Amino acid sequence: MLNHITIMGRLTRDPELRYTQSQIPVASFTLAVDRDYSGRDGGERQTDFIDCVAWRSTAEFISKYFQKGSMAVASGRLQLRDWTDKEGNKRRNAEVVVDNIYFGESKRRDSESAPNTFTPPYSGNDYSSQSSPSSLPGGFEELSDDDGELPF
Repeated sequence: MLNHITIMGRLTRDPELRYTQSQIPVASFTLAVDRDYSGRDGGERQTDFIDCVAWRSTAEFISKYFQKGSMAVASGRLQLRDWTDKEGNKRRNAEVVVDNIYFGESKRRDSESAPNTFTPPYSGNDYSSQSSPSSLPGGFEELSDDDGELPF
């Protein structure tokens, strides 16, 4: 059997990081996910608000790097929880238990940059300032485009 879900949307609020009694981190957040279709009559696009929960290091990562409005791609499993409210009514809640989360857009360098500005994911050394573009760290070299034939 397979229970895997991947969703992409924007956080509706800052993630809420809590700790269990045994000090295990857990983060809760909601993603606003647009539907792929607008209906038969061509009406407005609909949005689903999907509750998500993440545990341990994933929870800490989300709490540190995501905030309200961030675009995120979350994958995990769909979980249904049954519970009883204060009035004794039985309730059911669906949520995504997030195993992996990815940035849905690149981070802007400043508030005036274009929305699609690419920021390299590696934040260590700045290789753009090296004198020779073909000599990269780790013994790698850039391939020239002179040949035009594939190497396989």
